[in-house]
Amino acid sequence: MKKYFTMDDFNFRGKVVLVRVDVNSPIDPISGSILDYSRFEAHRQTLAELKDSKVVILAHQSRPGKMDFTSLRAHADIFTKILHKRVRFVPDLFGEYAIEEIENMKCGDYILLQNTRFYSEEYCLKKNNFKDTHIVRELSKVADYFINDAFAAAHRQQTTLVGFAEKLPMIAGRLMEKEIKMLTKFMELKDRPKYAILGGAKVEDSLIVAKNFLENDIVDAILTGGVIASIFLIAYGIDVGDGTWEFIKREFDDYNSLISLAKELLDKYKGRIKIPVDVVINKNGRRKGIPITMLPSEYPIYDIGLDTATEYETMLRNSKGVIVNGPMGVFELNDFFVGTVMVLRGAAESSGFKVAGGGHTIAALEKYGLKNYFDHISTGGGSLITFLSGGKMPVIEALEKSYNIFGSK
Repeated sequence: MKKYFTMDDFNFRGKVVLVRVDVNSPIDPISGSILDYSRFEAHRQTLAELKDSKVVILAHQSRPGKMDFTSLRAHADIFTKILHKRVRFVPDLFGEYAIEEIENMKCGDYILLQNTRFYSEEYCLKKNNFKDTHIVRELSKVADYFINDAFAAAHRQQTTLVGFAEKLPMIAGRLMEKEIKMLTKFMELKDRPKYAILGGAKVEDSLIVAKNFLENDIVDAILTGGVIASIFLIAYGIDVGDGTWEFIKREFDDYNSLISLAKELLDKYKGRIKIPVDVVINKNGRRKGIPITMLPSEYPIYDIGLDTATEYETMLRNSKGVIVNGPMGVFELNDFFVGTVMVLRGAAESSGFKVAGGGHTIAALEKYGLKNYFDHISTGGGSLITFLSGGKMPVIEALEKSYNIFGSK
């Protein structure tokens, strides 16, 4: 049963359309130039389809106190290049200047308003008070529709993300629609075997996702790599050695609770969490593979070993569903990329439904030319983790709320 509006439900020709995107991007601290255009590209289809409308783009960059917390003037220039259509920057969000600029727009015009996080109302003072902010009140007066395409921020409850749901029909943009459909498809896929590859250094996130996947029988097994694998090795009773322990203690204040949760999952779901049988240590910058029986080591673990990578690769090649979130090791260094490549290659060669997400995962897929072998590459970071862990997604809830309010109209 349909739960939210999509762009197919409306004719936007001649209408004023607010479009919330997420183009929060890395910025060179010296030159101030934007270093990665991928998030801009992700919104191309949504914005291009509105070429006969009056398009008012809302977006944020970073947060107060950060070095890259800046105006969106440069972002407007990137959108201009991406769309081959001038996107004019307006250094105001909901004041008289912004409202006048919107009222003077012609069909086919695009403007980008100021960084939404420049305004305290973006972080609403009272819970569920978003619709009463000046931002929502003023902009909803001059707009016909609100399209939310900011999946990467869908786990946030902020004014320009959820506040328009009761004032205007809130509609999923093409990117938002695709993300929800493809991730839901993976979660509900009945074909087996089905695996999740969890790697990288975001240990708490990976543990929460693993818990949800196993509790709800979403996957048959979790394949671990990176720092999360080291946590599971410790939880299994393996002394990984000072080299790896020093990193864990430095990076995670709550490492004891993380290890306790990992042990709880290992005990409860015996055989369904795969941990490495061998690892690669960084011995003075050089690769050295050892079985876990040779641990502890004074050198840090930098990759899964060849035996582990071969086992994972074989499992994935025969899978009917795979989701990848995180690399198997420090793939950026030439001596420690093998585990990541083998695992990604195994997933890519599967005939099943394949999803990948996370910044480092996408970087690895691009580096090794495997991106096009996946059915879906998610733009989400925290939002992807929240979705996969079954957490609260305020933007999706707002889409459903708006559908209930305006659907009958």
